[in-house]
Amino acid sequence: MLLHESEFYVDGKPIREFKNLEGVGVPYPKNQPMRLLSSVWNADDWATRGGVVKTDWSEAPFEASFKHFRANGCVWSNGVSSCNSNTSDNAWLSRQLDSRSQKRLKWVHKKYMIYNYCTDTKWFPQGLPVECTVRTKS
Repeated sequence: MLLHESEFYVDGKPIREFKNLEGVGVPYPKNQPMRLLSSVWNADDWATRGGVVKTDWSEAPFEASFKHFRANGCVWSNGVSSCNSNTSDNAWLSRQLDSRSQKRLKWVHKKYMIYNYCTDTKWFPQGLPVECTVRTKS
């Protein structure tokens, strides 16, 4: 089974996609456990565009909460996946964002993304990671 990408949504809007670029040497998490971590940023330079975005400390403490959280995924145990690629229940395993969702993703990034490691040449002075520079068909 070919996995095309992992997609992350908030309130039904795509906010991140991680394309399967194994063919060009980018590891893809297909046979190992994954975790989803979330935090409230700490206002370091990387998170504030070098101090451009000011942190209003009078609003502290900062909190995050999640309601109606749902994750689709395969459970791996002893090298065996709980997902059967032959069932329609797992069609999401090989789907990709359609053109409407791609446009929505670009809109979300333009309006809300503050930091993108794929543009951080200070962090990667020897060159950006491969997944940031390879061109793919959407």
